[in-house]
Amino acid sequence: MSAPRLQTEAAFEDETFADLNLQEADLRGKEFFRCTFRNCTFQESHWGRARLEECVFTGCDLTRSRFTDTSLRGVRFESSKLMGIDWTDVGTFPELTFEGSNLRYCTFAGLSLRKTVFLRCTALEMNFIDTDLSEADFSESDITGSNFRGCTLTKTDFGSAQGVFIDPTRNRAKATRIPVEAAVNYVQTLGLVVAGHGDARTAPKTERKKSR
Repeated sequence: MSAPRLQTEAAFEDETFADLNLQEADLRGKEFFRCTFRNCTFQESHWGRARLEECVFTGCDLTRSRFTDTSLRGVRFESSKLMGIDWTDVGTFPELTFEGSNLRYCTFAGLSLRKTVFLRCTALEMNFIDTDLSEADFSESDITGSNFRGCTLTKTDFGSAQGVFIDPTRNRAKATRIPVEAAVNYVQTLGLVVAGHGDARTAPKTERKKSR
């Protein structure tokens, strides 16, 4: 698939786009069904009011792209750069999967991302504000510095994620799975010391009395 066709035609089905350089491309209003994008550069591209269904992006660079009112259904990003994207104005109920991708500095505000998968992602300093992340999966992702505020975290899985810090007073957490280190870090912010975790004091040893 050539770049001119992608920019001039309005709808595509079962197409593969590979090795295209379309930085700042205007793809607004286009429709993509079961399409594959491989090793394409879409930095700062515009996808406003576009429609993507069952599409896969592999090894693509979509840094600072815009997805205003974009319909995303069954869209998968693999080993792609998605840095600095504000997903806040994306179409309602997006269905997304992120695997091995760079999501640094992304913002997800006011969205329903139930059951969304963030697998093995570099996801530093993201913002989740008033986001429904029920049953979302952050397995093996690094979310160091990410902010969760006003989020629904029912059965959200952070169990094998790195850099997890969840404040249950600022989010709705229920059956939320977190690493032991994250629980300890939160308790320590409350001024408590967890024995065996950063406690320099050694508990006194008690000697067993010898029986006569």
